[in-house]
Amino acid sequence: MSAGDQKNGGDKPEDMVPQPEVWPEVERAECLARGAALKWASGVFCRPEHLERLSQYRKRESQRTASVHTRLKSMVQSYLEGVGWGLEQLREARTELREVSRDLKKAGLESDQNTEGGRSLERLREVSANHSQLLTAVSNLPRLYSVRSMVMETERLVESRRLLEAHAKLMDLEYLQDDILWQLNKAAGGALSTEDQEVVAKYFSGVRHLVDALGKELWAVVSSALALARQNPTPFVSAVRIVEREEALDQTLLEERGGGGGNSRPLPPGRPRCWRACFFKVLEEAVAARFRSVSYLHTRGPGLAGHLSALQHGIMADLATVRHLLEHCVPQQYKLTGAYLRASHRCLHAHLTQVSSWDLESGEIFAVLNWVLHIYNSPDMMGHPELVTEMEREELRPLISTEGLEQLQSKYVQSVRKSVSEWMHKALQVELQDWQRDQEPDTDHEGFYQTSLPTIITQMLEENARVALMIGESLRDQTIQMGLYEMENLLNRFREALVEFGKEHRRDLSNSKNKFYLHYLLASISNCIILKKSTESLQQQQSSQSAGQFTRTPPNPLAALDRAVRRACRLVMDQLLLDLKPFLPGLLTRPWLAQGDPTPKLCRVLERHLELYLRVRPPCRQRLQEEAQWLMVVEYVRALMQKRLVCRSGEERRQLAQQMLQDDQLFREIFHSLEGEGSAPEVNPLALLPVLAEFIRLKDPNMLTLEVSGLAAKYPDISEEHVSVLLEIRGDVSRDIKGAVLDLLEQSAPPLPVGYRPIFTDILVPPSTMAFCLPTAKCA
Repeated sequence: MSAGDQKNGGDKPEDMVPQPEVWPEVERAECLARGAALKWASGVFCRPEHLERLSQYRKRESQRTASVHTRLKSMVQSYLEGVGWGLEQLREARTELREVSRDLKKAGLESDQNTEGGRSLERLREVSANHSQLLTAVSNLPRLYSVRSMVMETERLVESRRLLEAHAKLMDLEYLQDDILWQLNKAAGGALSTEDQEVVAKYFSGVRHLVDALGKELWAVVSSALALARQNPTPFVSAVRIVEREEALDQTLLEERGGGGGNSRPLPPGRPRCWRACFFKVLEEAVAARFRSVSYLHTRGPGLAGHLSALQHGIMADLATVRHLLEHCVPQQYKLTGAYLRASHRCLHAHLTQVSSWDLESGEIFAVLNWVLHIYNSPDMMGHPELVTEMEREELRPLISTEGLEQLQSKYVQSVRKSVSEWMHKALQVELQDWQRDQEPDTDHEGFYQTSLPTIITQMLEENARVALMIGESLRDQTIQMGLYEMENLLNRFREALVEFGKEHRRDLSNSKNKFYLHYLLASISNCIILKKSTESLQQQQSSQSAGQFTRTPPNPLAALDRAVRRACRLVMDQLLLDLKPFLPGLLTRPWLAQGDPTPKLCRVLERHLELYLRVRPPCRQRLQEEAQWLMVVEYVRALMQKRLVCRSGEERRQLAQQMLQDDQLFREIFHSLEGEGSAPEVNPLALLPVLAEFIRLKDPNMLTLEVSGLAAKYPDISEEHVSVLLEIRGDVSRDIKGAVLDLLEQSAPPLPVGYRPIFTDILVPPSTMAFCLPTAKCA
């Protein structure tokens, strides 16, 4: 204690009394209240005249303070009363706890005394338990002794298929076994030893064998239900009744076990049996049995279609038996028809999946696809009016998935493609052999040349398309597409064969076996026309949606046909030129001018060829006639460009022009059929000969400039070399006129019009043999 404390009497007792603790929150609240009051007073009494209302404010605040004190006192009083009541309750609870504690001690003492007394009764309890077991054993001895005889009798009943009686005996045996187990379990206090369970199981082992034997007989009856239904359905009905008894017994035992309680019995051994589920499982296995004996070797080729047909008739016969006979032998909730439908559908699905995995040929794949897509859902099978409702209710999945169907269709197309390719190859080989025959090709009813090739190809492709359409448009489109690919390949090989045929003919022109070479070329052209019509017909059969279904480049057999026809026509023209060649050197020579000798021979060759061209189908017949006309004119003008005849006088020019006009008339008489049978070409090549004759016959050389401009306007492909040769043939053109004409031609060379077929481009002018001279400006 400090000195100040001692001076102030701090050692007195009253000075040692502790002061009450003041809470910081209270001090803070008081400071805030004082501050708020000062703020309020400074706002209210800011002027002297406001002090007049000081008494009023004081009175009002006094009343408010009194009211607050009253409420606080009331609240504190209420809290104090509650605390007092709670203390009273605690005192009463303490008193009661003391009394309960005394009672518990007294009960504990009495319990200890009773325990000593119960120990003396333990021996009596054991004797009572033994007596109860002996009493149970004595009461069950007659039934226990009869177990073996009952088992033997039940076995006899099972063997004789007296199933209902056998099941009744079996139920008695099972009830006895269950009752004994329950009694032993009850006697053992709910904890039967494993040794006792094994003793009971061994004694009743015959019951377990009886259950197996009865089940075996039941499932044998169920699996042969279709046969029994047509003869004697009584065993099947008995089997169904036993199944229903077992199902009801399983349900009862499960409900008793689920009820709980100390007296609930445990499930007997082998329960629940679920024989109703086994019934449907055996039924499905019986349905599947008809597919197990089927193997790949037994269903090869036509055997597969016969197998599928047998399946159809067998399934429909079984469904009729189920619907009309077995359905009345089972409870309604079995819905046996629907169950058989499901089982048949599942087995068919598995069986067809297996069949689809085999290495099938096209005919076998067709049989599967046709059966799955058309026969199975037809009115002859699952589309039968009496089965439609069941099928809709079951909502069965497809027999073969969409992916499986696409794979089957792809395999079908590949198999057909292989067959088509082989047949086309054989047909082409036969065609090549026909070309070597020592006789004319065959003709059709219209007199056109043809061979067997287009008939074989057309019939084969159309037949494949027709057969594929029986499955569906998609398969038809794929088959047609495949056929067009193979057609294109065939035509490419055909064109190569034509080229080789032409080479072989040129190598050995004297060989007599090729004397019908031209005839078979013409027959090939007619064949191409037939194949073109067949190709267009196949393309028209394709649906418009099939264009985007193929990832490969679309086939273009028409282009291959056009190439083959062009090649054949070229070979025909080559043969015509070959036949004309011996007589062409005599054209436009002085003997020709005097006698006109080679022209009639050329006309006879042309007549013979044109007569053969009549054996070709339109429009290639007109095409050959046009090509022959062009060839003749080109060779005639080429002979003119050889300068075999150069006129020496005006009379020779007149004779030359006159003879050319006579030749033109002969050619026109030969080609008169061209204008009558088809559209004439836009530029008639024969019109060139009179123009050239007029050019040569012109008397005034000064008019040649005008004549050449007209010639160039009509034939814009004529060159300076061609005009120069024509001027030299005249023999009367001076160097100045020739230079003027060539200059004019050079300046006015027009471009070739669209669609114009050049004629002078194919005619080469032989180089002139000029004497050596010094180069001049003109020559340069």
